[in-house]
Amino acid sequence: MRFVLASLVALLLSTPAAAQQAPAVSVQPLSAVALHPERDAAAQVVSLNESRIAAEIAGRIEAVPVEVGQRIDNGAVIARIDCRDHALSRQRAGAVLAAVRSRLALAGQQLERAQELSAQRFISEDALAARVTEADVLRAELSQAEVQLATAERAIGKCVVRAPFAAIVRERLGHVGELAAPGTPLAVLVDAGRIEVAAQVQAKDAPSLERAADVRFLGPGGPRPLALERISPAIDLQTRAMDARLRFTGPAAAPGASGRIVWLDAEPHVPPGLVVRRADRLGLFVDDGGTARFHALPEAQEGRPARADLPPETRIVVKGQLALKDGQRLR
Repeated sequence: MRFVLASLVALLLSTPAAAQQAPAVSVQPLSAVALHPERDAAAQVVSLNESRIAAEIAGRIEAVPVEVGQRIDNGAVIARIDCRDHALSRQRAGAVLAAVRSRLALAGQQLERAQELSAQRFISEDALAARVTEADVLRAELSQAEVQLATAERAIGKCVVRAPFAAIVRERLGHVGELAAPGTPLAVLVDAGRIEVAAQVQAKDAPSLERAADVRFLGPGGPRPLALERISPAIDLQTRAMDARLRFTGPAAAPGASGRIVWLDAEPHVPPGLVVRRADRLGLFVDDGGTARFHALPEAQEGRPARADLPPETRIVVKGQLALKDGQRLR
């Protein structure tokens, strides 16, 4: 009897602890336990164009038919400037052009006659050259007169100042009766058609935002869907944030509205309760054909969901992982 007991004790002592009794655990696929944490970043609605519309010609302001807060269409009249002086300039340029054309017609006839006489040797070569030069000078004057007329007509076109895009009037700077000079501001317009959301995204969250399938702006008027346009590769030295630009895929919020953008991280994360520490590393245990394998998670932090770079079908130990060792058989 003593011999039998001694043999059993010796057999137990010679058997590894892992083989004595496989730990009892519960496992589930990663797809069943994965979390997708919500990310967010401060954001503001901005217009791509906020323009100070100014006069391009000199003249007295006759009308400013826009008001602050008004929505106007592309090409809407912002101001009218007295155009009588420019109309007189166009009339004068037209008269000069007509006179030059008449002189050029006469010079052309004289040149033709001079060429005939030169062929018959009735006039000298110098006299013919003078006629050719006179015609060339008048052609140059004709070009100059045409440019002056075009300039006067262009100035008349600037007597009515129009909106370069569909806009919201932010400020009304010009007033009826004032004398405007080139560069005098008349109104400040905010582009109502080209609106973006500017968000300050932490560098570590930028890849997550690029992969996100659903991004929303939370601000006045409730959540609004967004689509990512671009993320600047430059990182702010003080905030360590990157500038992200997004566009509304539905009705846009008002320019200047503040809020936040939110999205779900597309990468699977495991709950913090599944993360264990082994040899100064954080990770989780997976079922590798009935054997426990410790999989380190380099980005894991205690008490927070950790990104798991594993296939969705990976079998994760969800119960009993605290007592496991790498390489143990599972039960």
